[in-house]
Amino acid sequence: MAGLAPEGSQFDARQYDSKMNELLSADGQDFFTSYDEVYDSFDSMGLQENLLRGIYAYGFEKPSAIQQRGIVPFCKGLDVIQQAQSGTGKTATFCSGILQQLDYGLVQCQALVLAPTRELAQQIEKVMRALGDYLGVKVHACVGGTSVREDQRILQAGVHVVVGTPGRVFDMLRRQSLRPDYIRMFVLDEADEMLSRGFKDQIYDIFQLLPSKIQVGVFSATMPPEALEITRKFMNKPVRILVKRDELTLEGIKQFYVNVDKEDWKLETLCDLYETLAITQSVIFVNTRRKVDWLTDKMRSRDHTVSATHGDMDQNTRDIIMREFRSGSSRVLITTDLLARGIDVQQVSLVINYDLPTQPENYLHRIGRSGRFGRKGVAINFVTTEDERMLFDIQKFYNVVIEELPANVADLL
Repeated sequence: MAGLAPEGSQFDARQYDSKMNELLSADGQDFFTSYDEVYDSFDSMGLQENLLRGIYAYGFEKPSAIQQRGIVPFCKGLDVIQQAQSGTGKTATFCSGILQQLDYGLVQCQALVLAPTRELAQQIEKVMRALGDYLGVKVHACVGGTSVREDQRILQAGVHVVVGTPGRVFDMLRRQSLRPDYIRMFVLDEADEMLSRGFKDQIYDIFQLLPSKIQVGVFSATMPPEALEITRKFMNKPVRILVKRDELTLEGIKQFYVNVDKEDWKLETLCDLYETLAITQSVIFVNTRRKVDWLTDKMRSRDHTVSATHGDMDQNTRDIIMREFRSGSSRVLITTDLLARGIDVQQVSLVINYDLPTQPENYLHRIGRSGRFGRKGVAINFVTTEDERMLFDIQKFYNVVIEELPANVADLL
């Protein structure tokens, strides 16, 4: 099943690559310079002592591939486009670059980071705080679903860095609660996701309000044409740090499929796997919010303990559920793609795609979670007859072979 190329397969790698190349060679000159210097320890990067203390205290020992290449050019004030798989340490890369360059004596917003979801913005805020612990950094997350007044009060009191979602950040700039005068670093995290969510106009609007001399960093797992267009418009001689698509390996993550024939058989299959799921912490992805609710009900009615989150829930509820899951008191989480990028749970070692993602790129964001940088994991894909083409596309896109699930799945975890 996995070996046959279906006719007219949706994802055409050749077309994608030629479109990329066309965008990359502006007016016959390459728009990017590539940056290949590699620093294989944090100590060799010339970082401030107190930033190094924060990095080591956070638990990092050796920089990941993107950190080895990406931290230094950002610290040098260069515009950077960094492309690497989820879970490889992009967040710590730009956080370190920002923390190294802040003037801590000036309590004004000097760096602005935009992210596509509240969860991710809050995750970045946490990492920035932790890494900047010994520097006394003041960070605030400006996200929807929280009190505007409270945001205004905190910004008024003064912060060094604002991390936020485009809507709330634009609102704060428009109300002049967030003053752009001292902002000299601007980072777009998960740029691909931000553009696919329709934030393009808002990002452009925010850009218009920022000082013209500003350092820009774009971080993304995939680089669709729209993301390149943004880099064209707003960046000045950017350096591109690329972990190429073929190297966007899902290394350390064993991937399998289960043939379920029809949709109706998925539930039985999942219940059969439940005992295995509960040994470890697992995330189950479905494609719609409604299905999250439906599957949660079905599992609970069979006395299986599960947690669930999706975008219709208010922030508070999502926070509580994520806390339960992080602490391990709940071991199985059912969710949608919306939250794939905000889930940074150290112990997740099994991901189940109850529904295959609708885009090959999203496969990476879902299962890239399971074996966060340097750890192992297992991904199991439920495949109906209709899904065979998508499974084929995913294998082609990532240059991987996904095999049928063996009977001894518990031994793999």
